[in-house]
Amino acid sequence: MERRVALKNMGLVFGYAVATPTLLGIVQSCKGKKVLDWTPEFFTKDQGTVLHSLLDILLPKTDTPSATDVNVHLFMDKFANEVLPVEQQEFLKMCMGKFTDKVLADTQKETLADLSPEDLEPVFATYLKKQTDEVEEAHAEALEAYFMAIEENGNAVLDDEIARYQFASNVRNTAIWAYKSSEFVGEEVLAYLPVPGEYIGCEDVETLTQGKAWSL
Repeated sequence: MERRVALKNMGLVFGYAVATPTLLGIVQSCKGKKVLDWTPEFFTKDQGTVLHSLLDILLPKTDTPSATDVNVHLFMDKFANEVLPVEQQEFLKMCMGKFTDKVLADTQKETLADLSPEDLEPVFATYLKKQTDEVEEAHAEALEAYFMAIEENGNAVLDDEIARYQFASNVRNTAIWAYKSSEFVGEEVLAYLPVPGEYIGCEDVETLTQGKAWSL
């Protein structure tokens, strides 16, 4: 694998290259739990509360369950704790710290426990905005330089704004992945066919699944 590809994957933080048995084990461990007083394994209690709020801002309850209704917060915490290598765990914590520092500064609040979803939403929306190709390329180059320095020297500094964009993007990408991987969404929301039937290669999605994506 080329260095650039490896560093890009590293920058995804949660990454999707995980052995299927490991992934299934995490999904199964989260299945059916109703967590009213969640105690994270990887995140601190207050960080877990922030993550919980961000996930339901991103995927709120409508005619389908919210992200936390299907335990996406549990999945992400367990994945970070049980699957991520140490360097990616540290990167995740650093990026989340930069993000929450920004929210605290903007709201003039002192602790994460003081933050409400209304405090988090505008900052989250800012760092989820689509960037220009030039900015994305500059961020990619900065991330590459950061991870190369980590590999060579054991430490590095990443621009605060880039870290915040990385955190928001990683939360969004991983939340959607985990949400679609949940049993309820896979079987009740997406197009689901437990025993594959005939292959129809030239029909439109509206006809085949009423516009729904296939459950994988």
